[in-house]
Amino acid sequence: MSNLGQFDSDFYQSNYTIDNQDQSSEDSNACGNLYGSRQQQASEQPQAAFVPQEMLMSSGYEGQFFQPASNPDYYSQSSYIDSFDEEPPLLEELGINFNHIWQKTLTVLNPLKPADGSIMNETDLTGPILFCVTLGATLLLAGKVQFGYVYGMSAIGCLGIHTLLNLMSSSGASYGCVASVLGYCLLPMVILSSCSIFFSLQGTFGTVLALVIVGWCSLSASKIFISALNMEGQQLLIAYPCALFYGLFALLTVF
Repeated sequence: MSNLGQFDSDFYQSNYTIDNQDQSSEDSNACGNLYGSRQQQASEQPQAAFVPQEMLMSSGYEGQFFQPASNPDYYSQSSYIDSFDEEPPLLEELGINFNHIWQKTLTVLNPLKPADGSIMNETDLTGPILFCVTLGATLLLAGKVQFGYVYGMSAIGCLGIHTLLNLMSSSGASYGCVASVLGYCLLPMVILSSCSIFFSLQGTFGTVLALVIVGWCSLSASKIFISALNMEGQQLLIAYPCALFYGLFALLTVF
């Protein structure tokens, strides 16, 4: 039994003591406190801001710095810069001038009024398209669906009179100008189709009224053509094919 007790004492014998364990823990706490104090000091120390080297160097230059100034004469004389006030209106750029449309309408309504050739020699199709649509609308109100005939006869008639005017005049006329004049002179025919809404034109009164309207349209168109194309003394020669052209619309309106 003495040998067994000596064996137990030898088996549990160790050099590790509690005092050594406490000392090691104190050493680890001291190291942690030292590291924390260093980190706190590093965070409290202000960081030096980046300063360019040029600012650190003292500038000994005492002269005047160059400051470029704008030259108003350069911009005023430049051809690439336009003022908005000098630009024409948008409707005028599109070829829509209500003043010219009103003057052309008054010229058509008054066959005895002299026509202004500078205004009439323009490719303005706003009024003609409006009058063609109005003519088709009034015929529709009278119970006649003739929109296709109105547009078809207008295109073919303008082409024929355009060819005739180019053969008769030395300066020549564009197709747009011919279509514009013939379209504006269609306004009296709109008046005839408006009358067909309220009463029938198939009679003596209707026939006489249709002849008066055809003469009105052809006289106005021939007056404008001789003024725009400088064809003095040829009004009757131009009025005859114009009368045939407007006679087709009169037939559509009456019958």
